[in-house]
Amino acid sequence: MTRFFIAQNNYIVGDFQLNAQKIIDSIGEAKQKNCSLIVTSELALLGYPPKDLLYYSSLLEESQQALELILPKTKGVTLLLGCVRKNVDKGNSLYNSCAIIQDGKLIDYYDKWLLPTYDVFNETRYFSPGKEVKVIDHDGQKIALTICEDLWHDQLDGLYEKNPLSEIASHQPDVLVNLSASPFELHKLYKRINLCKEISRKLNCPILFCNQVGGNDSLIFDGYSFVCDSKNLLSFAKGFDEDSIVYDSEEAQTQPIASYLNPQQIYNALVLGLRDYFHKQNFSKALVGLSGGIDSALVATLAARAIGPENVRVISMPSRYSSKHSVEDAKKLAESLSVELLEIPIETVHQSYLDLLEGPFKGLEENVTEENIQSRIRGMILMACSNKWGHLVISCGNKSEMAMGYATLYGDLTGGLAAISDLTKTQVYEVSKWINFDREIIPKSIIEKPPSAELKPNQKDSDSLPDYEILDQIIIDYVEEHIEPEAIAQKNKLDLELVKSVVKKIHLSEYKRRQAPIGLKVTQKAFSNGWQLPIVHSHHQDKNP
Repeated sequence: MTRFFIAQNNYIVGDFQLNAQKIIDSIGEAKQKNCSLIVTSELALLGYPPKDLLYYSSLLEESQQALELILPKTKGVTLLLGCVRKNVDKGNSLYNSCAIIQDGKLIDYYDKWLLPTYDVFNETRYFSPGKEVKVIDHDGQKIALTICEDLWHDQLDGLYEKNPLSEIASHQPDVLVNLSASPFELHKLYKRINLCKEISRKLNCPILFCNQVGGNDSLIFDGYSFVCDSKNLLSFAKGFDEDSIVYDSEEAQTQPIASYLNPQQIYNALVLGLRDYFHKQNFSKALVGLSGGIDSALVATLAARAIGPENVRVISMPSRYSSKHSVEDAKKLAESLSVELLEIPIETVHQSYLDLLEGPFKGLEENVTEENIQSRIRGMILMACSNKWGHLVISCGNKSEMAMGYATLYGDLTGGLAAISDLTKTQVYEVSKWINFDREIIPKSIIEKPPSAELKPNQKDSDSLPDYEILDQIIIDYVEEHIEPEAIAQKNKLDLELVKSVVKKIHLSEYKRRQAPIGLKVTQKAFSNGWQLPIVHSHHQDKNP
């Protein structure tokens, strides 16, 4: 019987030398463990997603050179290698492929059939769809090949006309292999496992699912490669880390499906996303504006975990409206995390702006303008320190604030990466409480105090926003589930005018979000990647709630 090796690696898009070496190392490990067939993830040699890098001809040349390095290492084994290849026929010039390599020779390719164009995916922009299935013979076993989306036909309500699994079924395979690059989102792991169990039932064979791991821009790949049959999970790789699986049907044992807490999964995903965003771009130091509030506290905690507290600096920038307890909470958190804290009061700078603008603003009442001046002063200070020290600023806005426009352009939206922009305020609290599950890391006083921007006297978020439990449910229903306002109001027993007012603010704030830093995606619909609405339109804005 075939002994399989599933290589769950963290690749860097376009780094062929590094990626090829990881694959070569996996081949070596597979040989040591007496495995004769090695499975990689989707586009392993290139890294996923490559986006418009695919338009450059040099990419194909480099890919071929890397492939030539790998070929001699496959003596005595079979390698199923995710890669890109040229399409010499009509249509887009490339295929998303699996190279079939046996005993040092490139034997054939399987080309991905189903090319997703929804949410974060845009594969028909680059690739042509495959035309035939591939079922290879290995040690007397029939092994069917698929790539990522090829498994999902039945879950997508007739999105695709062709179903590769239907044709594969006629070959009666002994094993089905899937090379995948499936991004993390909450609950996606269990969807994958349940899907593969159902496919296993239909095909009457085990499913080997190899997923990429690591962060690439806003997408986080969680790994969790696995082997399953129609009833059981037979082998399971780690999440959010490189790992491998050795699968032998004669040695396989049933494994329980772990039950992961949502806050724990979000935390692990964000730590990985932050770490890879820094390391893969050769950034080493992070800078966070620390207000004493829950959002910046969580971001600083994630950064310290991701790249080490010695590589994180935080700056407290109190104004006349900053409460004493917020300043103290910022100090407590910095001590708890062992990160360097610098305090730069902004009172004199703030007053100088007010004096400067006293003439132009004469006769006009104070409003959000004066509040935003403070935020923009802080943004300028952060960026000045970023330039001088070479630190990357991490923005602290959450999804609830981003939805409502409760953020200041060129102020608290400043940064090179938005760490928690796909977490609602409710989720921010959930993750923060989970972090403290065995000891207090984020001061309890930060978690318990009412949220406030502290840009005017006695300010609370609740002064201008609905309660977060209500607001966040509306945001999830409208942004992630695409439910109409009337249905949201009915579903949640809410006032329709309240729902409409939230929806209107979501759309009015689109221009701000377009100028915000890239954010890490953890839900099924993130503003920074997947949400694609026009800035200028009148849908759901034609009435004044």
